[in-house]
Amino acid sequence: MRHKVLLALAAATLAGGVSAQTQGDPAKGQVIVQQVCAACHGIDGNSVASSNPTLAGQHPAYIVSQLKAFKSGQRKNPIMLGMASALSDQDMSNVAAYFSQQKPKEQQAADKTLLEAGKQLYRAGNPVTHVPACMACHGPTGAGIPDQFPRLGSQQSAYVLKQLNDFKAGTDRKNAVMGDIASRLSDAEMKAVTEYISGLR
Repeated sequence: MRHKVLLALAAATLAGGVSAQTQGDPAKGQVIVQQVCAACHGIDGNSVASSNPTLAGQHPAYIVSQLKAFKSGQRKNPIMLGMASALSDQDMSNVAAYFSQQKPKEQQAADKTLLEAGKQLYRAGNPVTHVPACMACHGPTGAGIPDQFPRLGSQQSAYVLKQLNDFKAGTDRKNAVMGDIASRLSDAEMKAVTEYISGLR
């Protein structure tokens, strides 16, 4: 029962955080990416640094919602605050449209010994600690659900691990649902599930 409540709250919380956006122009977005975003996220949205997310193939509405969160200070990151502050709503939509059309590069788990445990958690959750299956919101292949839940597949495990820890701490990232879920995950579970996520495609 608790799993169903968490999933319902997740849908309401995340769907409510992704508002309607103007139509993006990928060509104009590419210009901004070349000038502003490429150094950290790659010209095609595939970051080579594990501290930066891969944006290739990400849902455009989710990218816009996160850029707005950085700009407003709701999501804490001094570098992204500076970058997002210079972007208009239309700029954000253009950047999001460009990144969403790029193809994410395949990733591999760094520690394959954790894959089975990660797979179990991602697909079935942990009923003992009331952790729901990750795939209920992010899909069996990590593709997410457009306008509701972000794509996780092909993200570097170190990046996803930091996000889970940030949700758990409730400082840099605040989300009631993900904060609750992350608080129920052990460090070992977080490591295992993020290794599994990195190899999803």
